[in-house]
Amino acid sequence: MTFDPAALPDLGPVPDLAPVSRDRVAARLDARGYNYGIDDDGDIGGRWDDHVFFFLLMGSKKEYLQVRGRWARTLPASELGQVLVAANEWASSRIWPKIYVNVEDGNLGIYAEHAVDYEYGVTDGQLDLHLGCAISTSLAFFEALDARYPQEVAAAKAEIARLTEQSGEQQG
Repeated sequence: MTFDPAALPDLGPVPDLAPVSRDRVAARLDARGYNYGIDDDGDIGGRWDDHVFFFLLMGSKKEYLQVRGRWARTLPASELGQVLVAANEWASSRIWPKIYVNVEDGNLGIYAEHAVDYEYGVTDGQLDLHLGCAISTSLAFFEALDARYPQEVAAAKAEIARLTEQSGEQQG
């Protein structure tokens, strides 16, 4: 027997569920007391434990919410094989987040993301659960990478401290 999606009944939109929107995502982040900003493209972004996260609405009706985090450390592209092993180990034993690695200017960009289709709407509770799950599971993966690459963590934290000190000097 083959699966035929056209044979499923059309349930249509459920009236009790409101569409996902940037304002609703922002309201849930506000309710959690999180700091974030909105970039020139209208995307919400912020930092959690030094890692950058974006909350992106995608699809023709902006019905998909994707929470994408990027590990805040720098590794050379030569580490690609080892990072892929770590990503596969993680993904084989957990449901979330999706993990992928890109080579960017000779270094690795390591990403975690969690996307959900809200075509028929979403409750505030579901939205809050999605955001919390996406951030916490991504941070758990990033912590596992930190444990594998402690020198890169130390270097990144030293750079943040240097930039913070430099910024303080410029303001004073």
